[in-house]
Amino acid sequence: MQFKIKAHRSGEGVCLLSFSALDESDATSQATSQGYKVLSIKNEGKVALPGFKKSGNWFPLVPFSQELLALLDAGFSLVEALEALAEKEKNAEAKKVFDALVARLYEGQTLSTALQEFPSVFPPLFVATVRASEKTGGLGEALGRFFAYQSQLDFVRKKIISASIYPVLLMGVGGIVILFLLTYVVPKFSVIYEGNGTNLPWLSQLLMNWGGLLKTHGVMILLAVTSFVLVSIYGLTRPALREWLLLKLWHIPAIGESMHVYQLARFYRTLSMLLKGGIPISTALDMVSGLLQPVLQGRLKLATVAIREGQPISRAMEEQQLTTSVSMRMLRVGERTGNMGEMMERIAIFYDEEMARRVDWFLKMFEPILMTVIGLVIGVIVVLMYMPIFDLAGSIQ
Repeated sequence: MQFKIKAHRSGEGVCLLSFSALDESDATSQATSQGYKVLSIKNEGKVALPGFKKSGNWFPLVPFSQELLALLDAGFSLVEALEALAEKEKNAEAKKVFDALVARLYEGQTLSTALQEFPSVFPPLFVATVRASEKTGGLGEALGRFFAYQSQLDFVRKKIISASIYPVLLMGVGGIVILFLLTYVVPKFSVIYEGNGTNLPWLSQLLMNWGGLLKTHGVMILLAVTSFVLVSIYGLTRPALREWLLLKLWHIPAIGESMHVYQLARFYRTLSMLLKGGIPISTALDMVSGLLQPVLQGRLKLATVAIREGQPISRAMEEQQLTTSVSMRMLRVGERTGNMGEMMERIAIFYDEEMARRVDWFLKMFEPILMTVIGLVIGVIVVLMYMPIFDLAGSIQ
């Protein structure tokens, strides 16, 4: 969470500071470690998670975590590892970040405090993970967990994207062919049939009328279609419209259920990483709420309140529909064994596998249906264009 602290330090007077911390005591200890005397503290709300707040795309966060972990495992000290990464870095902006981190460490700051000065590069979740590890001395282990967590998220995201490439490509090619027939071929045929006195079938006549309309008002239609596309693209960039569309999709039974599974997979995976890092469950729940859609955020808030009041995690999650029958039983096992972090990781894996099955089933059903629809549309257009020629050939015979 983000905290605003009014503090005093000799030589500076009263100043206003901002800290990303697990709780008020953590924020106070950070300020005290830097020589400040805390006068007041205010909670500014939850921190943002990866994917919900733009980070510096030019900084390789995942490779940074992997390389830093490898150097620490090889026996390098933290400062030596960062200096080695700075020496090999070719990107000037990233090198400046490494140099600044090394300078902060030489000044006596902790790594989490140094990382916090670059919010556009290091997301709050990464900073919180490092800060939690500093209390236990397991920085390498924390980096390994973050790397595994981010790699798994990227794997699931890439799998969904790769699965959607073929249907999108098929729709694009089919749409181009249909557009070519309607905007170029049909108008040519409408000129051939125009004024020849041939009685065209009703559907063919509609198609030829469309060709004539394009011939006379093609520029206006093109401007109208272009304006509609631009307005649609602009609308999709608006957060309010995207949230409205997601809410509508959420209420479609099959799509909404799949979205629910995907949300829970990310939710439990992130929660697992935080719990394994030693972050308390109530704080971790506050941090991961930003991963959920607004439909589920209210439920998570109620579940968090119930857990703070002493209710078991499995029961609170079940009452707020933040679990399924299988994952609920797994949560109960985790409560009995005291290993909730590991159990939540297994729940995330279970949800990932279920999501993969849903994607495979959808593609097996959707691709043939899509090919059939596109083929029928193209076939109908071609038949309607040539139907008068078929009738003419039949009358000659």
